[in-house]
This record gives sequence, C-alpha cells and structure tokens, in this order.
Amino acid sequence: MMRFLSRDEVREVDRRAIEDWGVPSVVLMENAGRGAADVLMAQQPKGLVLIGCGKGNNGGDGLVAARHLALRGIAVRVLLFATPDSLSSDCRVNWQIAEHLDLPRLVDPQCDAAWLSEQIREAEWFVDGLFGTGLAGPLRSPFDRIVEAVNASRKRVVALDLPSGLDADTGLPLGATIRAERTVTFAAMKKGFANPASQEWIGEIHVADIGVPIWE
Repeated sequence: MMRFLSRDEVREVDRRAIEDWGVPSVVLMENAGRGAADVLMAQQPKGLVLIGCGKGNNGGDGLVAARHLALRGIAVRVLLFATPDSLSSDCRVNWQIAEHLDLPRLVDPQCDAAWLSEQIREAEWFVDGLFGTGLAGPLRSPFDRIVEAVNASRKRVVALDLPSGLDADTGLPLGATIRAERTVTFAAMKKGFANPASQEWIGEIHVADIGVPIWE
C-alpha cells in the first residue's frame, strides 16, 4: 500500500533514522541526491543541467545531485542563491566537496533577474533544490523571482522532494510555485500529492529510496 507522509511524519522518519539507526544526516542527503541524479540520467540529458540551490538541506540534495551528474559526464552548473557561510551544516559539507571537485558553480544571493534569465536560457534542465518540505509560507524575494523566471522559461524542470512553493501537506501552492515536469520525492510520497490539484505542479512522481524504513 502506498504511504503518504505529512510534513511532521517526514521529520519523524529522519529523526528516527538519525537517532535510532545511527544513520548520519549527511548520508541521507547523499542517498537523496544520488537518487535524483539517477532519475535525471534516465531522461538522457543532452544539454546543460542547472541546479538551483537554497541554503538548506534541499540545496544540499541539489549539490549531491550535481556531483553525481558531473561524474557521469553531464554538463552541470550550480546556482547558489545564498552565501556559502549561511548554509546548513550538511549543505555546507557538499558545497565544500563541490569546491574541491571544482564543479561549475555561481553564487548570487540576491538573484539578479537578467543574470538568472541568461543562465536559464543556456540550459536544457533546471533542478529545483530551493526549498523542501519545511516550507510553511509563501516564497519571499528573491525566491519568488527565481520561480517566476524558471516557469516563464519553459525549460524542463525536476523538483527535489517537492516543487518549491508547494505545501507538503495540502498539495496547494503557498504563493509562487515551481511547475515541475518531474518530482523526485524522498523516502515516500508526501501527503499533499494525494490531492489531484497538486498534479499541475508536481508532474510525474519518482520516489527515491534513501536507505531507511518507513515506520507504521
């Protein structure tokens, strides 16, 4: 039977994996990002893959995906919409790995609109690693502008865990929301995906195993 987890249940799965099983959170991030890269590889990308990353763990998932794609010969470019010193601890680990590997990466916390439009114009795919299940309110500047630019570009979009701007529990937009062709969600379907209205935003769903059980 397919499980749909609420935002709080997702947090509990992560907590139990880390505290009861002893799985480091950065390992969960590694599994999630690699799973996302696997889905994108199955789409046989031919051009540039842009990975948009926020400062939290969703951004860390994007950095892991960028590394695995690059190691498989895919042209990638990371767009970090935060300062490196503001990143969550696990996201910072993967940013440092990206630095050591010299992955193509650009930093623009304020998101210049003309610059972003140029970056997107060059790409075949955009990977949405801006916000995950923890988002509880409308996206604020500059992330609302990022979403608008991505949606207006009509590029192919893969969202990590769920499209940025979508409420994980209701499946409804909180404001500006990424419109994804595919969503790679981690561990289990999110509660909001059971709402047929979410289909407009999530596209085709892929569930990536992150190496932990889903408890009853």
